[in-house]
Amino acid sequence: MDAAPIYLDHNGSTPIAAEVVEAMWPYLTEHFGNPSSITPLGRRAKAAIETARERIATLIGAQPEEITFTSGGTESNNLALRGTGPHATHRVAVTSSVEHPATAQPLALMEADGWTVHRLPVDTNGRIHADAVPEGPIGLGTLILAQNETGTIQPVAQFAERVHAAGGVIHTDAAQAVGKINVQVDELGVDLLSIAGHKLYAPKGVGALYVRRGTTIRPLLVGASQEHGLRPGTENVASIVGLGRAAELAQTLLATEPARQAILREDLWRYLAGGIPGLRRVSPTGGCLPNTLMVALPHRLGADLLDATPAIAASTGSACHAGVHTASATLLALGIEPDLALGALRLTLGRSTTREQITQAAEAILDSWMRNG
Repeated sequence: MDAAPIYLDHNGSTPIAAEVVEAMWPYLTEHFGNPSSITPLGRRAKAAIETARERIATLIGAQPEEITFTSGGTESNNLALRGTGPHATHRVAVTSSVEHPATAQPLALMEADGWTVHRLPVDTNGRIHADAVPEGPIGLGTLILAQNETGTIQPVAQFAERVHAAGGVIHTDAAQAVGKINVQVDELGVDLLSIAGHKLYAPKGVGALYVRRGTTIRPLLVGASQEHGLRPGTENVASIVGLGRAAELAQTLLATEPARQAILREDLWRYLAGGIPGLRRVSPTGGCLPNTLMVALPHRLGADLLDATPAIAASTGSACHAGVHTASATLLALGIEPDLALGALRLTLGRSTTREQITQAAEAILDSWMRNG
């Protein structure tokens, strides 16, 4: 049997941590009660949800009652933007040109409904300049905390200060950041913050939205009164328990794990840059997620190189439809030439990544580069 590939796609999805699986299992088997019921099983399920809520709140410096559980980052982003939008005094939104589609598409819907949306440009590091926030009243500002492709960390606190001064509510998509770096809602100054479980060593299909106390927001779905009335429907208890345990685990690792991954990421960059002439580093050297390295290969399709390198599992910065490759809009927004953008590779490390794997991955990529030159 062939060895499993070295997994370098942790920004795509993290594996579920063993501790998380262990915490979830009883709620998939014996503790199956409906948390809205008054039975002993129901009360136990409800208590488990509240424990998870406390753990998420602790991780980001919030209060438990400010946490609403959702199905993931996409739902959290939609609820944040489309749930607060109807209450805005001014139908003007400000965002960046490098948002995840889970933010960009809700904004496009709002724009079609009459909102004015300002999309701020980014510099060559993929970062906005907060002083570019336009003058005049603003109803909503949303800025991704850590960009999912490049790993660039945005100046959310400075952006929030300017949008708040213009009367707006502030949201950040923190799906890629929570658990990888220290994220504190008061330091960021945000009113809403989105979390996705499968970026945090929890299951897919679960997430959370932080809603600062006093922020006016309405649900997108209607039904019963679960999750403060913001997210009706019987809760996904086992996955919520898993997300809570994942948050607790992340809290214990933040002091050491980001630095360890950053060292390995720089080793990987040095190996690749030393063997591929003209290799472009897209991820910034500073103000970047510690696990993320995006590079662009000259005169080569990143997808072709990955196809020729079965020893690693990673992703590219392009999409392929009917055999036609399209460069990432994020990379084009950085000013990278389309041909070079098509050569992008996103290599993202995780807790299980070892120094030996980094060496092996670099060797595999360099071997494919030379064999298919």
